[in-house]
Amino acid sequence: MKNRSLLIRTAIIFAVTLLGIYLVLGPSGRAPNAQDLTWAGIKANLSENINLGLDLKGGSHLVMRVLTDDYLKTLTENNAQAALVAAEDAKLPVSGSRVVAEDGDYAITLELSDAGQAEAVSEEVKKKVDLLNWSESVDGSTITWSLPSSFQTVLKNQAVEQALRIIESRIDQFGVTEPTLQRHGSDASAQILLQMPGLDDPERVKIIIGAESNLMLAKVVSPPSPSPVQTYSTREAALQSLGGAEPPNRRVLPYLERDEVEVAAKDGTKPPSSWVVIEHPPVVDGSELRDAQAVTRTGNEGDYQISFSLKPAGAQKFGEWTGRNINNYMAVVLGGELGDQVKSVAYIRSQIFDQGEISGRFTKATAEDLALTLRSGALPAKIEYLEERTVGPSLGADSIRAGVTASLAGIAFIVVFMLFYYRASGINAVVALFLNMLLTGAALILLDATLTLPGIAGFILGIGMAVDSNVLVFERMREELRAGRPVAEAVANGFDRAFITIVDSNVTTIISAVILYLYGSGPIRGFAVTLILSLLINLFSAVFVSRTIYMWLLEKNPARTKLSI
Repeated sequence: MKNRSLLIRTAIIFAVTLLGIYLVLGPSGRAPNAQDLTWAGIKANLSENINLGLDLKGGSHLVMRVLTDDYLKTLTENNAQAALVAAEDAKLPVSGSRVVAEDGDYAITLELSDAGQAEAVSEEVKKKVDLLNWSESVDGSTITWSLPSSFQTVLKNQAVEQALRIIESRIDQFGVTEPTLQRHGSDASAQILLQMPGLDDPERVKIIIGAESNLMLAKVVSPPSPSPVQTYSTREAALQSLGGAEPPNRRVLPYLERDEVEVAAKDGTKPPSSWVVIEHPPVVDGSELRDAQAVTRTGNEGDYQISFSLKPAGAQKFGEWTGRNINNYMAVVLGGELGDQVKSVAYIRSQIFDQGEISGRFTKATAEDLALTLRSGALPAKIEYLEERTVGPSLGADSIRAGVTASLAGIAFIVVFMLFYYRASGINAVVALFLNMLLTGAALILLDATLTLPGIAGFILGIGMAVDSNVLVFERMREELRAGRPVAEAVANGFDRAFITIVDSNVTTIISAVILYLYGSGPIRGFAVTLILSLLINLFSAVFVSRTIYMWLLEKNPARTKLSI
């Protein structure tokens, strides 16, 4: 029975060791030298198998701030426009509106021509505009909704959280290994930290992060088909058609006809610009977009379009609207840093629900980038960069070299000390130590964790604590031998009586490391992760493996009377 138990323990150790060697040194999906079994190939696999953090691999470090005041200003202006449209659609006596949006004061005021209709206007606006948390006051022929400071704080936090989700969805599609994305500083600062290890093109990511692409589908103010769409050669001409200024329910936007773009591209000339008038607010906006993909235009591999689909609620609204507007013209509007632009105009031949396309002479890269930003949604507000640092690969290599040198120096000192102080038993501790290192590296790879410079420090601390467990066992065994216990009994008592102390020491340190992980930032988390993994594996290597080695020694010579310790 004892032999069977020993064989099972040995088989477990052998299997775990082989798995660890394969994970650390073997090929992986990322390793370019997967079939190269030379030492150079194995080292290349090792570097590819372990995810390296920004401080080791190099990359970009960005601190950005969400302009939350701009967000509240835009929200106030949009709600004011929606409130005015809601009252006018209900044929209520509203003569105008005013907006205050500066210095922490955000308010919407509707002016009434009949003060007796104030309650009716209030009820109609509340049906169509989300003003639940706004304070309402009625003063004669005016109704004012103001945004309380407490709710301003809530909305600002929501804007930062929304920006975090959008930025995360955008950078995830770049395949950056373990990017760090989190809030930075106090909540009131509205700052975000982004670290991208090993990024080849940080400028493109900054463009993608800051992109403000948003989709809108709106009716064009124009005679219906078969008349051509009404366009204007200048913005001033378009405004003249509206009496010289944009009313609240109209917008004048630039528009380049597709044929003009194609001719200009062939001739190498600048295409002429046109202007169109669209109805406002749009029928559908980007919040109702479900998906967007870059697709090749039929018959032209170098020409891309954006194919999009709408969410059920947006599709239903869009379907009802297109059903009522057969033969009218619809504009596909894209919003960006250069302002809103009409990318394409088409007349509605039949009712449309949830599918559509955007044409605009896109290249593959611009189409994919635009589809990406449309999918992730528009940022709630602009962002500004407060800090930007780039860690070069050479500096990261220096950090790796320094960390490896420190680790090897520490290991060498421990090995010499254990062999000198515990003699042959020190070999047992050294075997357990190297197995702990191997399995810790394998665990990092298996969990797809990132190794940082503080992580190497945690790795070195774990090595020290792994040896400490062997020291506890060996000292207890020495006490048992001095008390005259047989070798087999001294070994058993040494492990049994030191086990609780080892567990207590490791568990208390693991609890501290867990707290560091939960409340620490990226580098501190790297330290905590490697330390936790090393301590958990230590319970296997320093207790299970070390005891199995002694069991083999005693199996070969049960009557052993001396132990080199």
